[in-house]
Amino acid sequence: MNRTDTATYAHELDRLRTALDEASAIVVGAGAGLSTAAGLTYSGKRFERLFGDFIARYGLRDMYSAGFYPFPTLEEQWAYWSRHIWYNRYEPAPKDTYAVLHDLVRNRNYFAITTNVDHQFQRAGFSKSRLFYTQGDYGLWQCSVPCHAQTYDNRDAVERMVREQKGCRIPTELVPHCPVCGKPMAMNLRCDDTFVEDAGWHAAQECYARFLDAHETGRVLYLELGVGANTPVIIKYPFWRRVLENPEATYACLNFGEAFAPREIEGRSIVINADTDRVLRDLARG
Repeated sequence: MNRTDTATYAHELDRLRTALDEASAIVVGAGAGLSTAAGLTYSGKRFERLFGDFIARYGLRDMYSAGFYPFPTLEEQWAYWSRHIWYNRYEPAPKDTYAVLHDLVRNRNYFAITTNVDHQFQRAGFSKSRLFYTQGDYGLWQCSVPCHAQTYDNRDAVERMVREQKGCRIPTELVPHCPVCGKPMAMNLRCDDTFVEDAGWHAAQECYARFLDAHETGRVLYLELGVGANTPVIIKYPFWRRVLENPEATYACLNFGEAFAPREIEGRSIVINADTDRVLRDLARG
């Protein structure tokens, strides 16, 4: 980072610190980049360390594409998925990035929306009443049909699958089936039109909508963290629109390699193209 970049970073960081302090409300929007900043990487050395046997057998390239791999049997499919769930949902993240974020907003008027499914917000202490997980949760299963709109906690079953799998397979008796219709269970992830929006999902959606409605005006900070271009209609575009419609609002975009703001709200935008973990820690130190 050269002198000009350092000066720009310091200036934008000061602007963000001021916006946090002066905000009457903060809407946090988090995408995959935030979990990547916390060390939950889906490729490279971490993937190779955790899935070396699956890479050797199936030629898998990364955890994301592996989720769509056509495993020949349910025993193999759930051997992969149980390990994926365990290390991305139940094991602690390599860095405490989410805890740093929580310390920054915990005593402020905030609500968080995320497309991430790794449960890191709640692991870091964020209140469930201030969170909306739009795309599901690695910790939940649903009927694959689905025959009913209910989800099921999977921690105990996943732990056993990880413990007992051998040769990239779990014992047949551990393959999960729907307790209602008997069909195989599936991940509660928004991949297609079978995604189950259960009672908890709808309650969180309503809480988020009420928070947005209550803060349509005033000094609202829309803090976007690691949101890419995969699903911009969930966080990015709505944030832009609300800042455009509220002349007192501020938009902040923290994203390493993808930090930008539209021209229409450029004057009320804080754009920091740097590692999000570093930015949050610098804010905390300030």
